[in-house]
Amino acid sequence: MSSPASRERLGLLLGFIGMAIFGGTLPATRIAVAEIDPIALTALRTAIAGLCSLALLLVLRRPLPPRALWLQLIIAMLCVAILFPLLMSMGMQRVDASHGGVVLGVLPIATALVAVAITHERPRPLFWIASVAGAALVIAFALRQGGGALVAGDLFLFASVAVAAIGYAFSGRLTSQMPGWEVISWILVIALPLSIPAAVLTMPADITHIALKPWFGLLYVALFSQWIGFFAWNAGLAMGGIARVSQIQLLQPFVTFALAAFFNGETITLQILLFAAAVVVTVAISTRTRAKPAPSPSQRNREPPQLAAS
Repeated sequence: MSSPASRERLGLLLGFIGMAIFGGTLPATRIAVAEIDPIALTALRTAIAGLCSLALLLVLRRPLPPRALWLQLIIAMLCVAILFPLLMSMGMQRVDASHGGVVLGVLPIATALVAVAITHERPRPLFWIASVAGAALVIAFALRQGGGALVAGDLFLFASVAVAAIGYAFSGRLTSQMPGWEVISWILVIALPLSIPAAVLTMPADITHIALKPWFGLLYVALFSQWIGFFAWNAGLAMGGIARVSQIQLLQPFVTFALAAFFNGETITLQILLFAAAVVVTVAISTRTRAKPAPSPSQRNREPPQLAAS
């Protein structure tokens, strides 16, 4: 039997793998939308991941979720599987992946704000200060990059942060009722009646004209960003501890920068790095100062995990 220390180390490794997978989402999306329409990309991404999820659930003979959870699953599905990838893809048509990495860096704060609203928590004042500071930094960055005005890409990214925060907060609640991999799998399966017809209708007329690189981008966001990344991330949280493993997420913007520089040929300026570092500091403060009611003994091991941006 593995020792607690080795289990924790494995959890940290899995958490890092999950974070790194999510860090590649924006660069891969940026590559894909160069030749695939965002609506088609969203439909194909969700349909591919949904079919894989359905196959896994059938092979493992998983029962349908309880009826009481379906409304939460539908809300999470609309946000995580449809609106977030669509809005994020539309943003990636208009701004660089490194730019998106800074904007989406505030997603953990947005998710915490939604969680506070739906759980009626009363965070410490420092939580609110850090949250406002993080949002202000991202807006200031967008304005500075846009020459004093918010460009359309920023508006799409801000909207994607809002819907993702709602989806991740509800997904986090659902993980107290079933394993994390099963939550994301059921979310994607529930989306199939929408994603499959949409994929058929929006499929590019002549796919032979699409280069190989955008197809790889599509497969990455479908199989890894939308599905497999959650397996590693949620397993890491369960094995290594939510409080410790979730801090790995602070590295995600910098993973995005490295991948964007390598695969997209983007130039990562000092300004981008400084703004990202400042946002990361506000995220770290907000996550450490978010007050939670003391859990009962039966609830201590059922705290919903935080979900990384995908």
